[in-house]
Amino acid sequence: MRSRRYFAVRAPFGRKFSRKNEVFKPLPTSAPSTGPGTQSSLAFTPSWPKKTLFKRESPITHGLFGDISRDVSGTAEDGVIFQKCAVVSGQSELQTAQVRLLVDNTRTPVATNLSDLLLLDNITGLSVRESDGNQTSAGFQAFRKKFLQVGDSFSVSYTASIKAGEVGSGEVLMLPAQLTFQSSAQNRTQLKALFTITAEEKIKVVPNHGLHVAGFFIASIVSFVLTWVTLFFLARYQCLKGGLPTRHQVQHHESKLEHSQFTSADGVNEDLALNDQMIDILSSEDPGSMLQALEELEIATLNRADSDLEACRTQISRDIIALLLKNLASSGHLSPQVERRMGAAFKKQFLWLEKEIQEEYDRKMVALTAECDLETRKKTESQYQREMAAMEEAEGLLKRVSERSAMECSSLLRTLHGLEQVHLRRSLALQQEEDFAKAHRQLAIFQRHELHNIFFTQIKSAIFQGELKAEAAKMLLQDYADIQEKLEELMDFFQASKRYHLSKRFGHREYLVQNMQSSETRVQGLLSTADTQLTLFIQKHERAGYLDEEQMETLLERVQTEVFSIKQKLDNDLKQEKKKLHQKLILKRRREMLQKHKEQRKEQLSLGEALRAAEDASQYLGRWGSLLAEHSAALEDLQERLDQAALEELRALTLSLSEKATEELRRLQNSGMTQELLKRGVPWLFLQQILEEHSRELAARAQQLEGEERDRDQEGVQSVRQRLKDDALEASTEEQAELRRWEHLIFAKLCSSAFSLSEEELLGMRQEVHGCFAQMDRSLALPKIRARVLLQQFQTAWREAELLRLDQALGAPELPVRGELLRERVQQLEAQEARFAESLVSLQFQKVARMAKTLWAYTALLSVQDLLLEELRESETLTKLACEQILGSHSPELQELERKLEDKLAHQETAQLQRALATRQQWAGDGPGLLGEPEDSGSERQISAVLQQALSQGRKLLERHQQSWREERDHNVVLEDLLENVELDTFAALYSQELRLASYLSRLAMVPGGTLRRLLSVALPTASQSELLAALDPGSQKHPDHMVENDGGGEQADMGRRRKHQGWWQALESRLRGELISRGLEKMLWARERKESILEKTCPPLRERVAMPGKGSWPHLSLESIGEPAAVPIVGAETIDLLNTGEKLFIFRNPKEPEISLHPPPRRKKKNFLNAKKATWALGMD
Repeated sequence: MRSRRYFAVRAPFGRKFSRKNEVFKPLPTSAPSTGPGTQSSLAFTPSWPKKTLFKRESPITHGLFGDISRDVSGTAEDGVIFQKCAVVSGQSELQTAQVRLLVDNTRTPVATNLSDLLLLDNITGLSVRESDGNQTSAGFQAFRKKFLQVGDSFSVSYTASIKAGEVGSGEVLMLPAQLTFQSSAQNRTQLKALFTITAEEKIKVVPNHGLHVAGFFIASIVSFVLTWVTLFFLARYQCLKGGLPTRHQVQHHESKLEHSQFTSADGVNEDLALNDQMIDILSSEDPGSMLQALEELEIATLNRADSDLEACRTQISRDIIALLLKNLASSGHLSPQVERRMGAAFKKQFLWLEKEIQEEYDRKMVALTAECDLETRKKTESQYQREMAAMEEAEGLLKRVSERSAMECSSLLRTLHGLEQVHLRRSLALQQEEDFAKAHRQLAIFQRHELHNIFFTQIKSAIFQGELKAEAAKMLLQDYADIQEKLEELMDFFQASKRYHLSKRFGHREYLVQNMQSSETRVQGLLSTADTQLTLFIQKHERAGYLDEEQMETLLERVQTEVFSIKQKLDNDLKQEKKKLHQKLILKRRREMLQKHKEQRKEQLSLGEALRAAEDASQYLGRWGSLLAEHSAALEDLQERLDQAALEELRALTLSLSEKATEELRRLQNSGMTQELLKRGVPWLFLQQILEEHSRELAARAQQLEGEERDRDQEGVQSVRQRLKDDALEASTEEQAELRRWEHLIFAKLCSSAFSLSEEELLGMRQEVHGCFAQMDRSLALPKIRARVLLQQFQTAWREAELLRLDQALGAPELPVRGELLRERVQQLEAQEARFAESLVSLQFQKVARMAKTLWAYTALLSVQDLLLEELRESETLTKLACEQILGSHSPELQELERKLEDKLAHQETAQLQRALATRQQWAGDGPGLLGEPEDSGSERQISAVLQQALSQGRKLLERHQQSWREERDHNVVLEDLLENVELDTFAALYSQELRLASYLSRLAMVPGGTLRRLLSVALPTASQSELLAALDPGSQKHPDHMVENDGGGEQADMGRRRKHQGWWQALESRLRGELISRGLEKMLWARERKESILEKTCPPLRERVAMPGKGSWPHLSLESIGEPAAVPIVGAETIDLLNTGEKLFIFRNPKEPEISLHPPPRRKKKNFLNAKKATWALGMD
């Protein structure tokens, strides 16, 4: 086996650099093949490593030097290009590479002539040949050039190879080159080109037959031994097979301990990965991007916290339903079989919902990604078209100016286009982030609604199948409503606590990042001061006449070489040490975080098992609330401690290495340069004076930097305190509780406005109320994301206004953002109230419309009957006596309908009275126990005890009063719906009878077929053809024969009489139409007057509630958004057009508390429409 040395040189640049007589085109190459592959399966001989060289890592980077205040990348601002490239020279045993350094002063509008060019090339670990540079002991070679004019280039080249034993396998050498020069702006500029060498092993195997034979025998022996060992363990396995179930149970129990109710293994790993990013930020080599990275980390953490809270809510909701069923079964209201069946049904529905949510999530993410990509392409293409149009327009305008001005304007235009592209990418990223956050919020609201829907659907199914009695269902629904209020209160506390802890965490992290940046600023300031002092140290001697120009240049070249070497060593040491410390901190953090998560999972599991056996759902919520709050606080304390420890270690490392570098720079000034100057005859007193002056300046600079660092630390502390004040836990919790009290009052008023609801509609209304209250919370991530989007929009508008130089003064973008967030939140809450009110009003209007339609049809039928009777009497077809007999034949049926209706009304009144008496007796029995008088009324102590007891029981008493009032209200609306249904049934029977009478009269009048339908269509102009046919359907029944005495001779209805009455047959429709128009005009006039009187009343707009704090107004809301409210399913919702005028329906809200009374509220007196019919007939006969 032999090894050879191979190079692999890769140049990432594919650009050409050409001049008049010189062309340089570095070509990317790759390593040669290693020849035949390894054929032997066992190799006992050692292998020798091979090394491949010169792999470029990144393009040009630029740093700061002296008084330079700009940091550029790529091509410098003045058009200077600096590159270090290498090309493999051959495939020999000892590979070499041709290295080339290029400095190109390109022709740009801002290009200037360069002077005093110093090129320092790092050649540590390389053997260099054919080089014109001056090599130093520190591993550098220096090249100098006096002048480089615009359009010229300067290049040097040499041959290099790796020194034997310098680089181990897999090691990386960082060999950057540095260029410093003087421009016309009297600034020293420094450019750096990175260059990386990676050592790789190249092994070539040479066949050795002796080793092959030895390997064959050894392999045979090893195979024989392995066979016997395998047989032994198989026998041992058969002996121990009986003990496997026991061990399986133990392992199952241990794995069960690893399970947590609310935290999965993936969630813990994601939390750990997010926390690891903080170490990445603190150890970043780019301090300027730390805050931006921290902001992105905060958004990701908030999204993760939202997911955890939603999982917690879902799990608690499921456990609550199981506990309610268990309590209902233990009280004897539900059989164990039904409990098990309903529990299984709930579990099946929950699993189905979880699967549906996941599928919907995948669909939304795919759709949103595709939509965002399409929008990005469209906007990018539009931006490109605008840029091309602007460039063409600029080219046309710049033809009349000088070449230099044209090039400068073109460069500025390209810079502007680049900034616009960055702004566009930022805007698109923020918009995409907001779209994804809104999708997450919509899915969360949808899941909450579906959980309520599953519960109410199962309850309805159990009631319909007779498995759940009405009283038991009422108890279950009431317990569910009570526990849902407590659940929302608990989740509000969780959310406020999480928001406070995360605000504290990232406020502290922002302070740590600023502290790290201050340390970096302090370090760079000291290094820059020491570097500048070295240059001034030599220049002062030249100005004093102790050095000539050539000596000064020689010393400056040496100083710059040594300074570059020290800084390069500092960068390498920092990079290597930070890498080691990074791994150490990550391992330490993960170990402690995993241990804490494991302990908390065990506590959650043990508490969960204990609480599932409990019977009180309130106790379940309370214990979980205290446990999770404690766990959250413990995790935050641990993370804060770990962050602080990481900062201290990284800061100590940075300060330690930077102090060593500063000390080396001072030693270079005090020892190295001082000795060189003494050799050149500089007086010691002059040297000592300058050294003391520099020492004082460096100490003053250090104190100044420390003072600035302390000031920045104080600003950071104040920022953290203000952030914690804005997100205070108590204030946020109280604000949300006040909002829920206000919304509860509004929804209670809206619910009390319902006049009649069926049992099913009442359940639907309760479900909608639960759905509305379930989305009153504020998510954690969406408000922050929305604020970033709004800030971006306002900043864009502000910049456009500044560019257009508008006269109007625009305020700071942060203030409109806060106002806009408040406005959006108020609008979302009001929209939620309006949707619920619309659904409730829609139900009431449907009932009123159904009743009104029945009354209109009945009234129209009576009008047709009156018209037919009048025509029959005027035509002497029927006598007055005959008409009385026809009407009298309906009296028994009308009396029977009236009796049945009165019996039903009396039965409902009696049931309501008995229920009110039972409620009053219950209150009479419970009341004295709360406020019983003491035995000795003269004892002040006993009176005080009674008062104390009354105060303690006051809340409970008030809740019971409110509960009684709600039950009475629900009973009244259900009773009203039942009575309305009874009246509708009675009207249906009455309408059928009247329709048969109208059919009979139309046959007596010999009205042609279809005339009755035409008359009804005139009386009911808004009825459709299908509604008219349905209204005439009961009239198809045969009307009983009436015994009528007709003076004309009975049945002699000849063709002559038909022709005689043909005229008034056709006049029936005209007469009926005229009467209806007259009545309609009167009604329209009354309705218009009524509407004007209503609209003349003034009412303050609803928006004024935001600006009027206090009773009857909006509670104080924080300036955050809660996201787009999810659509609440509305049962039977339709657009309501009030009085057919196109006007909107206004809903007026009363902010006062509902009055509570022990007495049942009096039901309105129902109008007996049968008596009204009799009165109508009496007036008609008169």
